[in-house]
Amino acid sequence: MAYTGTIATEAELDAMAGENVDLTGWTEANKNLWMKQVEGYLSAVVQYDIVTNWGDLDSVSKTMLTEYAARYCGMCGILYNTFGYTNGIQEAEDMVNVHVFRMEKIEFWLKRGEVLKQLEAG
Repeated sequence: MAYTGTIATEAELDAMAGENVDLTGWTEANKNLWMKQVEGYLSAVVQYDIVTNWGDLDSVSKTMLTEYAARYCGMCGILYNTFGYTNGIQEAEDMVNVHVFRMEKIEFWLKRGEVLKQLEAG
């Protein structure tokens, strides 16, 4: 099976999961599942099919959507099994909190319609 995500590369997902992610859960199948979930969610948030129309988006919107998707998938990988983290659940929880904080900020701007504004302006 190959990685099939559209809006973030596998390397971007790997970076957000960190070096201690449990490799039994950090599989292409799970990455594909989590990416489909977040692509659907983000399309609903911006009310636009971002996967089908990825080429129509401006670079700023793509950057925000890519970061959100990579953080979501990284967070899913971290939470799959926290056993491998040096300080166990505390280290994993700290990493997840950083992702959640950043994702909330990105979602704030996405919900303001910034992506659609860029499409309408272009």
